[in-house]
Amino acid sequence: MQTLFTSPRIRACPIAPETNEVIRSRAPLRISFCGGGTDVAPYPALYGGCVLSATIERYAYVSVRNHDARTIRVHSEDTGHEIVFDPDRPEASSGKLDLAQAIFQRFGASAMDCFMHSDAPPGSGLGSSSAMIVAFITALALKTGTHLTTDDVAEFAYAVEREDLGIVGGMQDQYASAFGGFNFIEFESDGVHVTPLRLSENAIAELHYHLMLCDTGTTRLSSNIVADQTAGLIAHNADVVDGLAALKDMTVTMMRRLLKGRLMEFGELLDDAWQFKRRLSRHITSDAIDDLYDSAKRAGAIGGKILGAGGGGHMLLFVPFDRRNAVRERVERAGGKVVDFQFDRSGARAWKVTGDHWTGS
Repeated sequence: MQTLFTSPRIRACPIAPETNEVIRSRAPLRISFCGGGTDVAPYPALYGGCVLSATIERYAYVSVRNHDARTIRVHSEDTGHEIVFDPDRPEASSGKLDLAQAIFQRFGASAMDCFMHSDAPPGSGLGSSSAMIVAFITALALKTGTHLTTDDVAEFAYAVEREDLGIVGGMQDQYASAFGGFNFIEFESDGVHVTPLRLSENAIAELHYHLMLCDTGTTRLSSNIVADQTAGLIAHNADVVDGLAALKDMTVTMMRRLLKGRLMEFGELLDDAWQFKRRLSRHITSDAIDDLYDSAKRAGAIGGKILGAGGGGHMLLFVPFDRRNAVRERVERAGGKVVDFQFDRSGARAWKVTGDHWTGS
């Protein structure tokens, strides 16, 4: 499976930029309903994995422009970090904005200013780190005149994050962010297959009305949780092996329930899936997460789950319309914060702006 993602260095095809031309891009964050963990090697190569996910209108953003110096300068609005490096002589990893250096090394681009920020921090459970890499690749592809298909962008992002940077994790986030919308994504030994789900606007509106997104107030380092799960799989731990198999089956069932509009059953399956997910690693949940989830269920929530690898970040809840206020009040008393969201249908995109008054120096 890994050989599918050893992308070669991309040879950019520079095009003459207009004066003051800026390229902007955005890539959506995602919520994963079920299947997370079955997209992490070596599971896909051994058994085949699948996830059901949707992107939301919260994004990672990148802006790039040319400048006169022979250096690349990258600034992160979220962290306040800035790096400046010579693309012909990459520096040793500084631990700051390493993703930018890795992407530029593969593109071979040079002499640029870059600005990046995200609507959610790393550790939010919304796939923000992968979305940032997807946004970077999308912006640089347009800037350099490099043609990349949506599959290319996702594979490129996976190679940067998992191979170049050595960050432990799965494959779903890069594909969800690149493609956008509601997708059933399969991970097999012969590659990744993305099936967009054809849901009516009314079906999406009804699903949205039943979902509640809650910030638990904590973040987590997903790589530690994923590494623990992977170790359990390699050791043939029954809880991990059986739990992943159950999640894979539930993902297919949840997709069918969603397509048929059987939303109450969909919500119940969210609860079942969460109980199995908890078995994959002792780090996936905590007393605070359990208290928040139990409080939501006592107030009327049917099901839910921690998004991403677990351990913190955002929680997704499925709530009947007449219990929304009660669940919101109970969740916020338990220390969570309900945040508004809408679904995104477009995926990653980039566009040109001329005459932009970028104030960065």
